[in-house]
Amino acid sequence: MTEAGGFGEPPAGEAGGAARDLVEPGCELYLVNRQADAPDTVWVTELWRDQSALQAVLERIKGSPETAAAMKLVAAAEMIELAHQGGKGPVPAGERS
Repeated sequence: MTEAGGFGEPPAGEAGGAARDLVEPGCELYLVNRQADAPDTVWVTELWRDQSALQAVLERIKGSPETAAAMKLVAAAEMIELAHQGGKGPVPAGERS
């Protein structure tokens, strides 16, 4: 995401605070990072138990006042879906034994 300007205190701090309070069924990881060489660029990394858990949350928050307020802080956003290949951390649901 690229932040819209003119909001004073960096919005990424707000997203990071929200991460501490995030209690969503199926959300196993939620990280907020600011890109070191581009301070208006914020990376939000999420790991969901499965697609249906993510879809349920997206449906619930769609059109909410909180979502509308958060989107005013965003100039541009892109969602990138990844296919897990390995590494250390939570194991995606489809790969659990």
